[in-house]
Parts: sequence; structure tokens; C-alpha cells
Amino acid sequence: MNDVATGISGWIDAARSVQADTVALRRAIHAEPELGLQTPKTMAKVRARLDGLPLEWQTGPSTSGAVALLRGGRPGRTVLLRGDMDALPMPEDTGLPFSSTVKNAMHACGHDSHTAMLASAAQLMCARRESLAGGIVFMFQPGEEGWHGARLMIDDGLLADPAPEAAFALHVMPNAPAGSFGARPGPMLASADELRVRVRGKGGHASMPHDTIDPVPVACEIVTALNVFVTRRINVFDPAVVTIGRIEGGSTDNVIPESASLLGTIRTLSETTRAAVHAGIARVAENVARAHECEAEVEIERGFPVTVCDARAVLLAERAIAGLFGQEAWQTMDAPLMGAEDFSYVLQRVPGAMVLLGVCPEGQIWRSACPCHSNRMVINEAMLARGVAAHCAIAERFLQRGLE
Repeated sequence: MNDVATGISGWIDAARSVQADTVALRRAIHAEPELGLQTPKTMAKVRARLDGLPLEWQTGPSTSGAVALLRGGRPGRTVLLRGDMDALPMPEDTGLPFSSTVKNAMHACGHDSHTAMLASAAQLMCARRESLAGGIVFMFQPGEEGWHGARLMIDDGLLADPAPEAAFALHVMPNAPAGSFGARPGPMLASADELRVRVRGKGGHASMPHDTIDPVPVACEIVTALNVFVTRRINVFDPAVVTIGRIEGGSTDNVIPESASLLGTIRTLSETTRAAVHAGIARVAENVARAHECEAEVEIERGFPVTVCDARAVLLAERAIAGLFGQEAWQTMDAPLMGAEDFSYVLQRVPGAMVLLGVCPEGQIWRSACPCHSNRMVINEAMLARGVAAHCAIAERFLQRGLE
């Protein structure tokens, strides 16, 4: 078996030939970020870039996203490649000449890069259409940042005709060595659920707490009790993270409020632990509150499921990337990350993998570079060509060999 076949096919040179276009599209998207499920300006930029190519476009009613199907010259397998398009609701402080022009919106998770790399890959694959056996579905998806865009596009039937037999996505990592690639079989990213707790007591004058039932210290006690619960009742080898990111209560210094509230996130790597954590949080919060004559209302909103990579798909990605850049470019991850991704919805239906691409800025130490979701996150744009080539090589290898 020739593991360097994809490198010989010239994807590196092809990706470099469109690098200027890749960077230009990335910067145009970065300067005009859009949030949520509706990203029409971003989608229009993609469609303009790919105008005139032999792609069959499909859209659905739930989002502004679209899939573009490239049918090869001969029948065969179908593979999906995905790029997300939405930004984050946060200010940008990078000082880049193409910084966000939209107040409180920034591409701080690399989705601008993902979209640009996927568009360039689509362009290059179209140029080799006649030599391909099978089809490629290019999935341009909005609403990844908590909006369940992938699930909605699936519900709209955009992944049904033709149904892909494997799926892959790239995600840039500014705090990883530039040009490196990585993934792991099995759980790679966590599920993400939103936690809300409201503690109800009895308000009154702050100088006479004995005549009240103060919910604020009870809410604080729940926070510490949840930390104890996670560390003492959850198996460390099937871990969970429960973080309270906001606590609110009261309106002024001399009033004990009627209630206090907590807002947090729950991350797990299996459905078994996910269920145990949900049940445990309710038990802890309700009983801590009851011990102090308060009431606790617990609401948990289920978010993205665990991102699980198929071992065969990870091996395919590794071999394709090693064929392009050498084995040293690949690093199998030692452990999952507790971040979350709605590409998990796709991987629940189709075997595949998410692959991380290191884009540490030139001149920076990767371990200390600003990570995703930082208002100062920047990337090494030279690495985008490697991502484009990786998309093409992975898709080509799957069409030729499937999941071996």
C-alpha cells in the first residue's frame, strides 16, 4: 500500500496556488462576522468564490447554510467535508488591518479560516472532477457556537441525498505548533450542557439576617458542594467538568434578596457520566438548599453531544496527512479536550473525524499563544494552505479506499 500517493498527486502545490484567494476570503469573512444561524453575507462570499463551478447547491429553511455536492466523473463513495461560518458575540482587540467592523462580533474560533479552507478545497476538487470516483459534499454550516446549526441542517435533510459514508472537519488551534495535525479515536471533545440554578429564600433587611432566609450564602455553598460532588463521586477516568461562570443575587448593600442564581456549564465524555452528573447536580443543589430552609430550582439544557471520532477515519486522516507532510506532522492526541463541537451531530450519524490544525502565529511560543475564544486570537495564515491540501487528500483517499 502506497501511503504517499496523496502527496504525489500534487495537493500541496495546488493549495499553494490558491493561497492568496484563501487568505483573501478568510480576511473578508473576518472583517464582517455574523452570529448564529443566519450568516447570509458570509454565505454570499462563499457562493461568489465558487461561482461557475460544477457544484449542486442545496439549502434548507432552518439556517442560511448550504451544502454543495461535487459529483465525480465516475460513481463511487460519498464523503462530507465541513466548515463552520458563524462568529462569537465578543469584541476584537487584535489590531489587525482586517479586524471586525461589527460591534461585539469576532471570528475568535477560526470559523473564518475553516470556511475559506473548505471553499479552496472545493475549487481544487472541482478541477479534478473527472478523475474522481464518487462524490464530495461540502457543508458550509452556520450556528456552531451553541446554535445547533449542524443538527438543524441534518433535520432539513441536507445530508440525506446523497448520504455521506464518512465525514471530516478541520479546526484551527492557535495554541498548537504551526503546521501540526492531530486527532484521536473515540471521544475527542466533550458534551456541553447549560446549567441554571435559582435559590429561593426570604428577603429582608441586611442588618437583621436572622429574620430572613438569605439565599446568597446558600448559592455559594452549592457552588462548593458541586465541586466536591464532581471530584468525589465521578470516576476520574470518565471525567466531568462543572463550572459555575456566573452568580447573581441582590440589588444593593443593605438588602438581603429573595433569590440568587447560578449559571454554569457541564462537560462530560460519555452519556453515562452525563446522566450521572445531571442527576447529581439536582440532588446536591436541592438538598443543600433544603438544609438551609431554601428551595433550589435546577434547569439543565442539553447541548452538543460528545464528539466521537471513528478509529478508521482517524487512521485515514493520519495516513493522508503523513503522505503530504511526513509522519512528523501528525500527533495522536493523548487525551480528549473538554471543549465541545456541534460536528458531533454529524459524527453521530456518519463515521468520521475532526482533525486539529496548529496555526500558532509566527514568532510566538505555541503554548502561550492566545487560544480560541480570546479577543486577541490571531493565526498563522501560511498554514491555511496545509489545511486546504489536507481536506483534498483526505477526501481523495476516502473516495479511493474507503475506511480501511
